[in-house]
Formats: sequence, structure tokens, C-alpha cells
Amino acid sequence: MQRMSSMPDRVARPGRRRALLAGLGLAAAGWPALQARAGYLVRPWDADRAVPRLELTDLAGRPWSLAALRGRAVAMNFWASWCEPCRDEMPSLERLAQRHEAEGLVVVAINYKEQVPAIRRFLEAQPVALPILLDRDGAAASAWTPRVFPSTVLVDRIGQPRQVVVGELDWAGAAARELVAPLLAHARAT
Repeated sequence: MQRMSSMPDRVARPGRRRALLAGLGLAAAGWPALQARAGYLVRPWDADRAVPRLELTDLAGRPWSLAALRGRAVAMNFWASWCEPCRDEMPSLERLAQRHEAEGLVVVAINYKEQVPAIRRFLEAQPVALPILLDRDGAAASAWTPRVFPSTVLVDRIGQPRQVVVGELDWAGAAARELVAPLLAHARAT
């Protein structure tokens, strides 16, 4: 996991010790409901917390808003190209999007404060088919995440955030299926 406040010279891969230390730090910061897992944490969205607006543009300059996707489940992944866990997570996010597209899941990758040329260079080296949205000033990441990369916010069909996954997760694995299944089941029920 990477703190978004600085761009490190070297990036360490998440491990059990790092996840444990991050979990202890987050729990000490007042998040007792966190679950520590290898390389990531799952935090429920506080039901009393207002849902921030999300209106960004994509790489082509087209506007995008979470409100426009009402009726679909959404996974919003906040990332940066300098974040190694973010880069490692991208292929499994793409597989997640492909696997659940017909069930109404939309996966978007929201880039944190990087210039478009830097993002395009990253995409040339590691092609990504997900919609890439631009958080030019970092306000969206600050409003939606605990300012750690990668972070993925899972939103149900009515636009209510349900959980925030902090850190790198294999989105093709069993843990991810457990997180996404309720969003998709809820999506079919509404």
C-alpha cells in the first residue's frame, strides 16, 4: 500500500507484516471495524457518512459521473502509475470487469494527480482497457479513500458505497468474489 501524500523512490510489495502494521495503524486511527488480510484491508463504508459527489473526466476529456451509473454496481479503483501495487492489481481488475459486465458491474480506474502524458506512457507499457478517469487535484481520492493506494470503493446500484478495499487485492480470487457477490445480488434485486 502506498500513502498518496508522497511519491516514493522505491515501492515495497505488500506483505503480511506490512498489512498487519497498516491495519494496526488504521485501527489506532479510529477504524476498529477493519479486517486485516494479506496485502489489503476491507473497511465498511460508514452508513452515517454522506456520499461524496464524483464528477471527473476521462482521458479523452469526456465527463463522467457516478450518478450517471445509478442502476449499476461500480468498483472505483484509485491508483497512480508510480504505485507498484496499483500496477500489479490492474490485470485482475480488468478480469473482474470482463467477468461481471453482463451482470451490471462497471469498473473504473481513477488516476491520482498525474499528467495525461505520464498516464499515456504507463498505458503504452501496460495497456489497460478500463475507463481511466482523471482526479487532477486529488480531491476525489481525498473524499472517497483513506489516502492509501490502491484503494477500491465498492458502490451498489442505488449509488451507496458499501466497502473500501485498501491495498492490493487479487480481484480474480475468492476474497474478491465474496466482496462483489453482494453488490451483484443487490443489483438483481432492485
